Amino acid sequence: MEADTVLAVTGLTKAFGGFTAVNGVDLAVRRGSIHALIGPNGAGKTTCFNLLTKFLTPTKGSIVYNGRDITRDRPAEIARQGLVRSFQISAVFPQLSVKTNVRIALQRKRGDSFDFWRSEDVLKPLDEEALRLVEAVGLSAFAELPAAELSYGRKRALEIATTLALDPEMLLLDEPMAGMGREDVERIEALIRKVSHNRTILMVEHNLSVVASLSDRITVLARGQVLAEGDYATVSKDPRVIEAYIGSGVGHAH
Repeated sequence: MEADTVLAVTGLTKAFGGFTAVNGVDLAVRRGSIHALIGPNGAGKTTCFNLLTKFLTPTKGSIVYNGRDITRDRPAEIARQGLVRSFQISAVFPQLSVKTNVRIALQRKRGDSFDFWRSEDVLKPLDEEALRLVEAVGLSAFAELPAAELSYGRKRALEIATTLALDPEMLLLDEPMAGMGREDVERIEALIRKVSHNRTILMVEHNLSVVASLSDRITVLARGQVLAEGDYATVSKDPRVIEAYIGSGVGHAH
């Protein structure tokens, strides 16, 4: 494995009964890059992500993270190694304030999950760190607001803050822009660009204009296999990619 490859996937395959959802996928994610996984509906992107984050066990193939084979590791084990997935569930307590949500994530990182009763001198430094993260994702004005009262896009920003509280080295973003209006998309896109500093990001994303502006490298999946790989300019001109998108009725975004 090359020194600058943080995640190396070889021959990744997942069969459900007679159906092969992911078929022999090879993927190398460069350290410090933003790498996008795209493809028409049914291409196997979500299954691939579930394999990488250990929510599914591969039928065949290997996953190596930072030189260590994690193919058989459990989700909690890989999270501790710094490979963290966001947006798989809304990991937010709706009735608690924005700041408290981030503080709970910081407490999880320290391993003392729910010590709500801890003395103030323990919680005060965590509050300061929580407010720094809240500010980093542009939510300072909403710090004391219950998470339930945030707009959809701001809830997503809070999820990024709670994920960053775990201090991941590599962030897996599962359709970060799903269901967002243009204003929220622009805000979250800027946030992803900001948090990618000193981190590696792998994301599944349907919004191709976001993929075009954020990604250093793109892997296109179709029918469970890698169809093309490269930067946006390269893959968007690839006739096989155009065919895969148009053939699936998605249309081709420029």
